[in-house]
Amino acid sequence: MFYFMVKRSLQASLTGIQQAKKAFARKRWTQENLALEVNLKTRQPIWRFFSGRAVERHTFFEICSVLDLNWREIAENPPAEFSERREFAQPTGLNIDVLVQQVRSQRKDKIQDQCGILQLLDISHPVGIDDIYIDVNILEEIESLQWLALDDLQKLGPEQFDRFGLGEVDEKQIPGMRAVETYSKLRVLGKPGVGKTTFLQHLAIQCNRGAFAANQVPVFITLRNFAESPGRSDFSLLNYISQEFLTSGISENSVIEKLLQAGRVLLLLDGIDEVLKQQSNAVLKEIRSFSDKYHKNRFVVTCRTASQKLRVRGFSDVEIAPFTQAQIQAFAQKWFVTFTKTNATDGQAQGVEFIQKLDEPSNWQFLRLVVTPLFLHLACWVFHGQGKFPTKRTDFYKQGLDLLLGKWDEARGVERDEIYQGFLLPQKLKLLSQIAAATFEKGQYFFDQRVLEQYIGDYIRNLTDAPIEPEELQLESEAALKAMEAQHGLLAERARGVFSFSSLAFQEYFTARNIVASHNLQAFEQALSGLVSHINDPHWHEIFLLTAGMLRSADSLMQLMKQQIDALVGSDPYLQEFLTWASQKSKDTLSPPLVATARSFYLALARTPHLASHFTLASTLDQGMFLDAALDDLLLECAVDRSQDFAHAYVCAEAINNIMVMVLDAGLYKSLEQLKDEFPNSRQNQERFQAWWQTNYSAWAQQLKKTIANYRNIHHHWNFSPQQQEVLQRYYDANQLLLDCLNSNCEVTPGIRTEIEASLLLPTKELEEREWQ
Repeated sequence: MFYFMVKRSLQASLTGIQQAKKAFARKRWTQENLALEVNLKTRQPIWRFFSGRAVERHTFFEICSVLDLNWREIAENPPAEFSERREFAQPTGLNIDVLVQQVRSQRKDKIQDQCGILQLLDISHPVGIDDIYIDVNILEEIESLQWLALDDLQKLGPEQFDRFGLGEVDEKQIPGMRAVETYSKLRVLGKPGVGKTTFLQHLAIQCNRGAFAANQVPVFITLRNFAESPGRSDFSLLNYISQEFLTSGISENSVIEKLLQAGRVLLLLDGIDEVLKQQSNAVLKEIRSFSDKYHKNRFVVTCRTASQKLRVRGFSDVEIAPFTQAQIQAFAQKWFVTFTKTNATDGQAQGVEFIQKLDEPSNWQFLRLVVTPLFLHLACWVFHGQGKFPTKRTDFYKQGLDLLLGKWDEARGVERDEIYQGFLLPQKLKLLSQIAAATFEKGQYFFDQRVLEQYIGDYIRNLTDAPIEPEELQLESEAALKAMEAQHGLLAERARGVFSFSSLAFQEYFTARNIVASHNLQAFEQALSGLVSHINDPHWHEIFLLTAGMLRSADSLMQLMKQQIDALVGSDPYLQEFLTWASQKSKDTLSPPLVATARSFYLALARTPHLASHFTLASTLDQGMFLDAALDDLLLECAVDRSQDFAHAYVCAEAINNIMVMVLDAGLYKSLEQLKDEFPNSRQNQERFQAWWQTNYSAWAQQLKKTIANYRNIHHHWNFSPQQQEVLQRYYDANQLLLDCLNSNCEVTPGIRTEIEASLLLPTKELEEREWQ
């Protein structure tokens, strides 16, 4: 006969409270941490427990279990046996389908409490899983198991780097639920923060509601709790599940046995990688044995990708894919609706604004990172608080790295094996920075495992004066690499024996950090000089921006960049003449605060006259600049030998008419009027028009050029060689980078900022005059 216990409350005795407080102190948790472990929405039951007040029986059991206590030793007057029982409808020969539904009904509240809420980082209250969860996709091919040549991977540019191996082809991704339906024994791999635990919780809730595996009973087990449970040296999953059922009021082990024998259990085992090394073999052995014995059931296990060696025989491996654009949008909409305090409409509006801002070209760096729920949540939280993405991306990166380097595990109470040789956080940061800088300097986004271990070995060797045997150093380096990959996910195996940073953003950030964290003044100056030498390499532009944002004072970097830029054109007399013309033209046009803007306009206008229509924004700064852009267009339209047709003549005549409306100079107006009168009327017959064109057009066009040159100093005689065009392009791009750095909210003293902005695009002679003054 099967029985279910009726729920009632229990309270701790005075001696039990003392034992519980000692066990709680050993955990070094807060009451909020303990509440999270017990899957409570508030810490009030925890406070009641330690105050000797009554709490619900299943909560009492859970608290004692998490604190490694025997509940009978803690409870006040514990009953020898619970007398109140509710009997099944059929005392013997109970139909399995009826049994499943009764057990599901009895455990419904427990599963909802255990898996129905999430505790997000930096959010003070739990949220319902339905409020925030987005269905994940699964990659059936594990990227790190592929055999790929390092040389082929090195050909990938920065734009392809972050998308490599993420299953862009639709056929490589399948919905997560379909993967669980397809494989009865599934191991779900994923990098830190991709939502492995949340995926299992979602499966448990859907099963609990009958929306998935409706003929099975969901059982959710956090494996680190299973490994640390008291009196579980034998690591018996059957006994642990019995205790789980006991907290739901199910006391008969025969109930569990019947369900398992019939294959009616959905067993969800979370976090193989979170089990300490000394316990992992025994836990794995128990999972293998249990899944073999009760093979009719459905099993899903989660594990970090880097811990693939923790294999479970008979289980199929898949990997959680990063979010697609559609998933990012769906998550953001849910997030802002959930956390906007006013109403759902405002939340939807902010979600739309978040996606719009995220899609802007200036925020592409954030888009690279928010493909995992962890970083997407962080981005939403920052945007929610500030209404924008931070100008200093370094602050966002630092927050993300704090999560991956410890806060993420700490918040969930996960203790990792310390294989790092006792590295402190600053040492880990320094090691990662040195690896990033060394590889980025060589243009390497992917690197051989042996090379990576060599970098780590060199760092370990420098930590101590004591000699280390080569073989021992090799073993320590390999262990440290595996620990770094598994614990933080910052380094990832992208193919067999080939590693990279998990995101190019991290490699860039650590490269910039290596420059800023130089150990003395001489090394710092050398590092800045080395950085500035890459000013014309577009792959380094993000390093410039990140370095400028990290420096307490970016004055030295800005000045070095300015000197390097001016030197690009300093030795070419013709380019100096060109800069002198642009400088003079700008002085005739605008007042001092906008002179540098005018110089930029005229340099670009002279180099790319066919793009004059694109300079509308700059032209609106001054009527003279707008007039010059129009005259430049006129030269292109009229002063070229085009087809001799009326349509072309009409365009030229209209252009001259429109320009004359803007002309204030009487001499220029009169000259243009005369040229317009000489131009043939488009209403004339074709023979007379063609005769004029053949006889007079060339002289008319030359007179137009001369008039514009005399009155506005605009002419097209700048004939740059291919080498000079290349130098000018590098010069423009470098000046743009300098301005981007100045506008990146970096710390630059007002005097330095003003001087750099005022001296942009000046020829050497004028720069020397400014310096003398």
